[in-house]
Amino acid sequence: MLGPDDRSLLLRLARRGVTLAAHGLPLAPLDVERVPPALAAPGSAFVTLTRFGALRGCIGGLEARRPLIEDVWQHAYAAAREDPRFEPVRPEELETIHIEVSCLSTPTPLDVAPAALPHALRPGIDGVILRRGLHRATFLPQVWEKVPDPVEFLDMLSDKAGLPRQAWRSGQVEVLVYQTESFEEAPALSG
Repeated sequence: MLGPDDRSLLLRLARRGVTLAAHGLPLAPLDVERVPPALAAPGSAFVTLTRFGALRGCIGGLEARRPLIEDVWQHAYAAAREDPRFEPVRPEELETIHIEVSCLSTPTPLDVAPAALPHALRPGIDGVILRRGLHRATFLPQVWEKVPDPVEFLDMLSDKAGLPRQAWRSGQVEVLVYQTESFEEAPALSG
């Protein structure tokens, strides 16, 4: 668990990364030696941008390959510039962009028969990764708010991975779960 100061620092850093991206400025390297230990430890995160309640960008990683603070820094910048579903964030949008950071636990395989998958998932708690060959996709636990039915959740995730909607039923798809520690800017900061 991250403390309030760690969360605050990550949100401020994410805001700075989004601002740099919106202005087309480069992302400078961070001095990881000068950050709290929890943020210097390897970690993975997703940074989600919304505007007036609608998704505006979301980029993240599933594996801890660098310090958590660097992961958030780089994914905030990428969420504002590189999400292929959206045009890059423009400077005039910054006041209305709301930022959420989701730090991921290590994904673990869910080793159950395909028919048992919908019952093994914990809606609102588990993030889910589907993998088969080069196809891979994830839904953060927050997606359960919009898609509460586990079968529909898995069908949509299969589709997102570029697989047939019911590919998860085949027994040839690897399913992993993870949990997130999510926190967001106060509503006043997002206009």
